Amino acid sequence: MDPSLFAADLASKSIHLTALADHLAQDDPWRVLPGDVRRVVFTAMGSSAYAAGVCAARLLARGLDAVSVPASSGLPPAVREGDVVVAVSAGGGSRETRAAIEHYRDRAPLVLLTNKPQSPLAASIPLVVDLRAGVEAGGVACRSYQHTLVQLLALERHLLGLDHVSNGRGLPALVHAAAAATRDLAERADVWLPQVRRLLDGPQGTHVAAPAHRFSSAQQSALMLREGPRRQAYACETGDWSHVDVYLTKTTDYRLLLLAGSPWEDEMMDWVGQRGSTVVAVGGEVPGAAYALRYTGDTDDDVRLLSETLVAELLASRLWLDQE
Repeated sequence: MDPSLFAADLASKSIHLTALADHLAQDDPWRVLPGDVRRVVFTAMGSSAYAAGVCAARLLARGLDAVSVPASSGLPPAVREGDVVVAVSAGGGSRETRAAIEHYRDRAPLVLLTNKPQSPLAASIPLVVDLRAGVEAGGVACRSYQHTLVQLLALERHLLGLDHVSNGRGLPALVHAAAAATRDLAERADVWLPQVRRLLDGPQGTHVAAPAHRFSSAQQSALMLREGPRRQAYACETGDWSHVDVYLTKTTDYRLLLLAGSPWEDEMMDWVGQRGSTVVAVGGEVPGAAYALRYTGDTDDDVRLLSETLVAELLASRLWLDQE
Protein backbone atom coordinates (compact mmCIF):
# COMPACT_ATOMS: atom_id res chain seq x y z
CA MET A 1 0.00 0.00 0.00
CA ASP A 2 1.32 3.42 -0.97
CA PRO A 3 -0.24 6.79 0.03
CA SER A 4 1.10 8.69 -2.99
CA LEU A 5 -0.24 6.09 -5.40
CA PHE A 6 -3.55 6.04 -3.51
CA ALA A 7 -3.80 9.80 -4.06
CA ALA A 8 -3.16 9.23 -7.77
CA ASP A 9 -5.83 6.53 -7.90
CA LEU A 10 -8.32 9.00 -6.42
CA ALA A 11 -7.29 11.74 -8.85
CA SER A 12 -8.15 9.48 -11.79
CA LYS A 13 -11.59 8.47 -10.52
CA SER A 14 -13.62 10.73 -12.81
CA ILE A 15 -11.60 9.68 -15.88
CA HIS A 16 -12.24 5.98 -15.30
CA LEU A 17 -15.89 6.61 -14.43
CA THR A 18 -16.42 8.55 -17.66
CA ALA A 19 -14.88 5.69 -19.64
CA LEU A 20 -17.20 3.22 -17.88
CA ALA A 21 -20.23 5.38 -18.70
CA ASP A 22 -19.24 5.40 -22.38
CA HIS A 23 -18.80 1.62 -22.31
CA LEU A 24 -22.22 1.07 -20.73
CA ALA A 25 -23.80 3.18 -23.46
CA GLN A 26 -22.61 0.56 -25.94
CA ASP A 27 -22.79 -2.69 -24.02
CA ASP A 28 -24.81 -4.61 -21.41
CA PRO A 29 -22.21 -6.41 -19.30
CA TRP A 30 -24.90 -8.66 -17.79
CA ARG A 31 -26.01 -10.17 -21.08
CA VAL A 32 -24.09 -13.24 -19.86
CA LEU A 33 -26.88 -14.06 -17.38
CA PRO A 34 -29.44 -16.79 -17.97
CA GLY A 35 -32.69 -15.59 -19.44
CA ASP A 36 -34.99 -16.26 -16.47
CA VAL A 37 -33.55 -15.19 -13.12
CA ARG A 38 -35.76 -15.87 -10.10
CA ARG A 39 -33.39 -14.62 -7.40
CA VAL A 40 -29.91 -13.13 -7.11
CA VAL A 41 -27.62 -14.28 -4.30
CA PHE A 42 -24.69 -11.92 -3.73
CA THR A 43 -21.62 -13.11 -1.87
CA ALA A 44 -18.62 -10.89 -1.13
CA MET A 45 -16.31 -9.47 1.51
CA GLY A 46 -15.24 -5.96 2.55
CA SER A 47 -16.17 -3.04 0.33
CA SER A 48 -17.53 -5.44 -2.30
CA ALA A 49 -20.01 -6.68 0.30
CA TYR A 50 -20.95 -3.11 1.24
CA ALA A 51 -21.93 -2.38 -2.37
CA ALA A 52 -23.72 -5.70 -2.80
CA GLY A 53 -25.80 -5.14 0.32
CA VAL A 54 -27.22 -1.86 -0.93
CA CYS A 55 -27.82 -3.21 -4.42
CA ALA A 56 -29.64 -6.27 -3.05
CA ALA A 57 -31.91 -3.93 -1.08
CA ARG A 58 -32.59 -1.91 -4.24
CA LEU A 59 -33.61 -5.05 -6.12
CA LEU A 60 -35.92 -6.12 -3.28
CA ALA A 61 -37.54 -2.68 -3.24
CA ARG A 62 -38.21 -3.03 -6.96
CA GLY A 63 -39.88 -6.40 -6.61
CA LEU A 64 -37.04 -8.77 -7.49
CA ASP A 65 -35.88 -11.34 -4.95
CA ALA A 66 -32.27 -10.80 -3.85
CA VAL A 67 -30.07 -11.47 -0.84
CA SER A 68 -26.53 -10.48 0.08
CA VAL A 69 -24.43 -12.46 2.56
CA PRO A 70 -20.77 -12.32 3.56
CA ALA A 71 -18.73 -14.90 1.72
CA SER A 72 -17.48 -15.99 5.15
CA SER A 73 -20.97 -16.86 6.36
CA GLY A 74 -21.53 -20.29 7.85
CA LEU A 75 -25.17 -20.00 6.77
CA PRO A 76 -25.06 -19.53 2.99
CA PRO A 77 -28.54 -19.30 1.44
CA ALA A 78 -29.85 -22.43 -0.20
CA VAL A 79 -30.36 -22.07 -3.93
CA ARG A 80 -33.05 -23.41 -6.20
CA GLU A 81 -33.75 -23.43 -9.91
CA GLY A 82 -33.78 -19.89 -11.25
CA ASP A 83 -31.27 -18.56 -8.72
CA VAL A 84 -28.04 -16.91 -9.84
CA VAL A 85 -25.04 -16.42 -7.55
CA VAL A 86 -23.05 -13.22 -8.11
CA ALA A 87 -19.68 -13.33 -6.37
CA VAL A 88 -18.12 -9.88 -6.07
CA SER A 89 -14.35 -9.69 -5.65
CA ALA A 90 -12.55 -6.59 -6.84
CA GLY A 91 -9.17 -8.19 -6.21
CA GLY A 92 -10.01 -11.39 -8.03
CA GLY A 93 -10.42 -13.85 -5.20
CA SER A 94 -10.30 -13.42 -1.44
CA ARG A 95 -10.06 -16.72 0.43
CA GLU A 96 -13.61 -16.37 1.70
CA THR A 97 -15.05 -15.56 -1.71
CA ARG A 98 -13.23 -18.49 -3.29
CA ALA A 99 -14.73 -20.75 -0.62
CA ALA A 100 -18.23 -19.40 -1.27
CA ILE A 101 -17.81 -19.96 -4.99
CA GLU A 102 -16.78 -23.56 -4.39
CA HIS A 103 -19.84 -24.01 -2.18
CA TYR A 104 -22.14 -22.87 -5.00
CA ARG A 105 -20.27 -24.43 -7.91
CA ASP A 106 -22.57 -26.89 -9.73
CA ARG A 107 -25.50 -25.78 -7.54
CA ALA A 108 -26.42 -22.59 -9.42
CA PRO A 109 -25.14 -20.44 -12.28
CA LEU A 110 -22.15 -18.41 -11.05
CA VAL A 111 -21.05 -14.95 -12.13
CA LEU A 112 -17.87 -13.26 -10.92
CA LEU A 113 -17.82 -9.45 -10.81
CA THR A 114 -14.15 -8.51 -10.56
CA ASN A 115 -11.50 -5.97 -11.45
CA LYS A 116 -9.14 -8.81 -12.38
CA PRO A 117 -10.86 -10.78 -15.15
CA GLN A 118 -7.57 -12.53 -15.94
CA SER A 119 -7.17 -13.96 -12.42
CA PRO A 120 -7.03 -17.73 -11.87
CA LEU A 121 -10.40 -17.55 -10.13
CA ALA A 122 -11.98 -15.78 -13.11
CA ALA A 123 -10.53 -18.42 -15.42
CA SER A 124 -12.43 -21.08 -13.44
CA ILE A 125 -15.81 -19.40 -13.91
CA PRO A 126 -17.50 -19.19 -17.33
CA LEU A 127 -19.42 -15.96 -16.59
CA VAL A 128 -17.27 -12.94 -15.67
CA VAL A 129 -18.11 -9.21 -15.58
CA ASP A 130 -15.19 -6.77 -15.60
CA LEU A 131 -15.35 -3.77 -13.25
CA ARG A 132 -13.14 -1.81 -15.68
CA ALA A 133 -11.64 0.25 -12.84
CA GLY A 134 -8.03 -0.09 -13.95
CA VAL A 135 -5.04 -0.97 -11.79
CA GLU A 136 -5.30 0.55 -8.29
CA ALA A 137 -1.60 1.07 -7.72
CA GLY A 138 -2.13 2.43 -4.20
CA GLY A 139 -3.40 -0.94 -3.02
CA VAL A 140 -6.76 0.39 -1.79
CA ALA A 141 -10.11 -0.49 -3.38
CA CYS A 142 -11.41 3.00 -4.19
CA ARG A 143 -12.17 3.16 -7.91
CA SER A 144 -13.17 -0.50 -7.87
CA TYR A 145 -15.71 0.16 -5.10
CA GLN A 146 -17.28 2.95 -7.15
CA HIS A 147 -17.30 0.77 -10.27
CA THR A 148 -18.84 -2.11 -8.32
CA LEU A 149 -21.84 0.07 -7.53
CA VAL A 150 -22.14 1.15 -11.16
CA GLN A 151 -21.96 -2.40 -12.49
CA LEU A 152 -24.54 -3.55 -9.95
CA LEU A 153 -26.82 -0.72 -11.08
CA ALA A 154 -26.29 -2.11 -14.58
CA LEU A 155 -27.42 -5.49 -13.24
CA GLU A 156 -30.52 -3.82 -11.80
CA ARG A 157 -31.21 -2.24 -15.19
CA HIS A 158 -30.75 -5.60 -16.93
CA LEU A 159 -32.95 -7.64 -14.60
CA LEU A 160 -35.79 -5.15 -14.45
CA GLY A 161 -35.65 -4.16 -18.10
CA LEU A 162 -35.31 -0.50 -17.21
CA ASP A 163 -34.33 2.22 -19.64
CA HIS A 164 -33.63 4.56 -16.73
CA VAL A 165 -32.36 4.25 -13.17
CA SER A 166 -32.40 7.81 -11.82
CA ASN A 167 -34.70 10.78 -12.42
CA GLY A 168 -35.71 9.42 -15.81
CA ARG A 169 -32.10 9.22 -17.00
CA GLY A 170 -30.37 6.25 -18.50
CA LEU A 171 -27.53 4.61 -16.61
CA PRO A 172 -24.76 6.14 -18.78
CA ALA A 173 -26.15 9.62 -18.08
CA LEU A 174 -26.23 8.89 -14.35
CA VAL A 175 -22.63 7.68 -14.40
CA HIS A 176 -21.54 10.78 -16.33
CA ALA A 177 -23.28 12.87 -13.66
CA ALA A 178 -21.42 10.96 -10.94
CA ALA A 179 -18.15 11.56 -12.78
CA ALA A 180 -18.93 15.29 -12.81
CA ALA A 181 -19.68 15.20 -9.07
CA THR A 182 -16.45 13.32 -8.42
CA ARG A 183 -14.47 15.82 -10.50
CA ASP A 184 -16.07 18.77 -8.70
CA LEU A 185 -15.21 17.43 -5.24
CA ALA A 186 -11.64 16.65 -6.26
CA GLU A 187 -10.99 19.97 -7.99
CA ARG A 188 -12.23 21.99 -5.00
CA ALA A 189 -10.56 19.84 -2.34
CA ASP A 190 -8.03 22.55 -1.47
CA VAL A 191 -10.99 24.74 -0.47
CA TRP A 192 -13.07 22.34 1.63
CA LEU A 193 -10.63 19.68 2.84
CA PRO A 194 -8.73 21.76 5.46
CA GLN A 195 -12.00 22.70 7.17
CA VAL A 196 -13.38 19.15 7.03
CA ARG A 197 -10.11 17.80 8.41
CA ARG A 198 -10.09 20.28 11.29
CA LEU A 199 -13.63 19.34 12.26
CA LEU A 200 -13.48 15.56 11.82
CA ASP A 201 -9.98 14.48 12.77
CA GLY A 202 -10.66 14.15 16.49
CA PRO A 203 -8.74 12.40 19.26
CA GLN A 204 -11.35 9.65 19.55
CA GLY A 205 -11.93 8.90 15.92
CA THR A 206 -14.51 9.74 13.28
CA HIS A 207 -18.03 8.43 12.88
CA VAL A 208 -19.88 8.26 9.56
CA ALA A 209 -23.65 8.03 9.11
CA ALA A 210 -25.70 7.52 5.96
CA PRO A 211 -29.30 6.59 5.11
CA ALA A 212 -30.08 2.87 4.92
CA HIS A 213 -30.41 2.95 1.15
CA ARG A 214 -26.85 4.35 0.94
CA PHE A 215 -25.40 2.63 3.99
CA SER A 216 -22.51 1.31 1.89
CA SER A 217 -21.27 4.91 1.68
CA ALA A 218 -20.87 5.10 5.47
CA GLN A 219 -19.19 1.69 5.58
CA GLN A 220 -16.76 2.49 2.77
CA SER A 221 -15.99 5.94 4.19
CA ALA A 222 -15.11 4.51 7.59
CA LEU A 223 -13.04 1.78 5.96
CA MET A 224 -10.98 4.34 4.03
CA LEU A 225 -10.06 6.12 7.27
CA ARG A 226 -9.06 2.82 8.87
CA GLU A 227 -7.25 1.31 5.91
CA GLY A 228 -5.00 4.18 4.87
CA PRO A 229 -4.11 6.44 7.82
CA ARG A 230 -5.19 3.79 10.37
CA ARG A 231 -7.59 6.12 12.16
CA GLN A 232 -10.45 4.94 14.37
CA ALA A 233 -13.60 5.17 12.25
CA TYR A 234 -17.10 3.74 12.61
CA ALA A 235 -20.15 3.48 10.36
CA CYS A 236 -23.79 3.78 11.40
CA GLU A 237 -27.15 4.03 9.62
CA THR A 238 -28.74 7.42 10.27
CA GLY A 239 -32.05 6.17 11.63
CA ASP A 240 -30.39 3.53 13.78
CA TRP A 241 -27.95 6.12 15.15
CA SER A 242 -30.46 7.26 17.77
CA HIS A 243 -30.67 3.69 19.06
CA VAL A 244 -27.03 2.61 19.04
CA ASP A 245 -24.53 5.48 18.69
CA VAL A 246 -26.20 8.35 20.50
CA TYR A 247 -24.68 7.24 23.81
CA LEU A 248 -21.17 8.12 22.70
CA THR A 249 -22.07 11.80 22.33
CA LYS A 250 -22.26 12.05 26.11
CA THR A 251 -18.83 10.64 26.89
CA THR A 252 -16.54 11.24 23.90
CA ASP A 253 -15.32 14.03 21.64
CA TYR A 254 -17.81 12.93 19.03
CA ARG A 255 -17.05 13.85 15.38
CA LEU A 256 -19.61 12.86 12.74
CA LEU A 257 -19.44 12.87 8.95
CA LEU A 258 -23.12 12.91 7.99
CA LEU A 259 -23.96 11.84 4.45
CA ALA A 260 -27.21 13.71 4.10
CA GLY A 261 -30.58 12.55 2.84
CA SER A 262 -32.22 10.51 5.60
CA PRO A 263 -35.67 11.45 6.94
CA TRP A 264 -34.36 10.61 10.42
CA GLU A 265 -31.69 13.30 10.62
CA ASP A 266 -33.75 15.62 12.85
CA GLU A 267 -33.58 13.35 15.92
CA MET A 268 -29.85 12.82 15.41
CA MET A 269 -29.20 16.54 15.12
CA ASP A 270 -31.27 17.24 18.23
CA TRP A 271 -29.04 14.94 20.26
CA VAL A 272 -25.72 16.18 18.86
CA GLY A 273 -26.89 19.76 19.37
CA GLN A 274 -27.71 19.14 23.03
CA ARG A 275 -24.33 17.55 23.62
CA GLY A 276 -22.12 19.85 21.57
CA SER A 277 -20.94 17.20 19.12
CA THR A 278 -19.34 18.15 15.80
CA VAL A 279 -21.13 17.37 12.53
CA VAL A 280 -19.99 17.87 8.94
CA ALA A 281 -22.84 17.39 6.47
CA VAL A 282 -22.15 16.24 2.91
CA GLY A 283 -24.61 16.57 0.06
CA GLY A 284 -27.24 18.66 1.80
CA GLU A 285 -27.96 21.55 4.17
CA VAL A 286 -28.46 20.11 7.64
CA PRO A 287 -29.45 22.61 10.38
CA GLY A 288 -26.95 22.47 13.24
CA ALA A 289 -24.03 21.12 11.21
CA ALA A 290 -20.74 22.93 11.71
CA TYR A 291 -20.06 22.74 7.98
CA ALA A 292 -22.04 21.72 4.89
CA LEU A 293 -20.17 20.47 1.84
CA ARG A 294 -22.19 20.68 -1.35
CA TYR A 295 -21.13 19.48 -4.77
CA THR A 296 -22.37 19.21 -8.34
CA GLY A 297 -25.37 16.88 -8.66
CA ASP A 298 -25.86 16.25 -4.95
CA THR A 299 -29.63 16.67 -5.15
CA ASP A 300 -29.78 13.31 -7.00
CA ASP A 301 -29.69 10.43 -4.55
CA ASP A 302 -28.02 8.04 -6.97
CA VAL A 303 -25.30 10.59 -7.75
CA ARG A 304 -24.70 10.77 -4.00
CA LEU A 305 -24.42 6.99 -3.83
CA LEU A 306 -21.79 6.92 -6.58
CA SER A 307 -19.70 9.89 -5.47
CA GLU A 308 -19.98 10.83 -1.78
CA THR A 309 -17.33 8.42 -0.48
CA LEU A 310 -14.69 10.59 -2.15
CA VAL A 311 -14.97 13.02 0.79
CA ALA A 312 -13.66 10.45 3.28
CA GLU A 313 -11.24 9.05 0.70
CA LEU A 314 -9.62 12.44 0.16
CA LEU A 315 -9.53 13.06 3.91
CA ALA A 316 -7.90 9.66 4.41
CA SER A 317 -5.43 10.39 1.63
CA ARG A 318 -4.34 13.68 3.18
CA LEU A 319 -3.99 12.19 6.68
CA TRP A 320 -2.02 9.26 5.29
CA LEU A 321 0.34 11.43 3.24
CA ASP A 322 1.04 13.64 6.25
CA GLN A 323 2.03 10.60 8.31
CA GLU A 324 4.80 9.64 5.89
